[in-house]
Amino acid sequence: MKRLFTVLFVAGLALGLLSAGMQGDKEFSYTGVAKCKMCHSKDKTGNQYAIWQKDKHSKAYETLASEESKKIAKEKGIADAQKAPECLKCHVTAYGVDAKLLDKKFKIEDGVGCESCHGPGSGYYSNKVMKDIYAGKLDGATVGLIEPDEKLCVTCHNAESPTFKGFDYKKFSAQIAHPVKPLK
Repeated sequence: MKRLFTVLFVAGLALGLLSAGMQGDKEFSYTGVAKCKMCHSKDKTGNQYAIWQKDKHSKAYETLASEESKKIAKEKGIADAQKAPECLKCHVTAYGVDAKLLDKKFKIEDGVGCESCHGPGSGYYSNKVMKDIYAGKLDGATVGLIEPDEKLCVTCHNAESPTFKGFDYKKFSAQIAHPVKPLK
């Protein structure tokens, strides 16, 4: 079931048609980086938030306003890259989902946040649920948690991008590694 959900998520993201974080009959919503930060900004758990902040993914939306992006957009006939579906589908989390599935603290300006790779967090963001997942008492996939893999990454890191220069999954995933230290 976990693999099926991942495949369906990737297919929806690639087409820009993902309408909700669905697993079976469960619908999960996007909580935003601020909720993830509450637990994942502490050194005792690995400070994944600080790692993300230093990475280009956190600046993905901002990048669309750069002079280079404006030039590329103009060449492609795009008036504003920060509003263009063909750009937003890879430069922001939850592009194309129903607005009712976005928490009030969710911000498009956060770029490619945690939930782009790990799935909508409403079902798993609580400390209790995460402890149960790490203790093996709960399968994270049942609450919307995705274990990202190469198939997910290449939905954006591919030749469709005008700045694509190849993608070495092993190399790039190591550069953004942000392991979670076990919660106690």
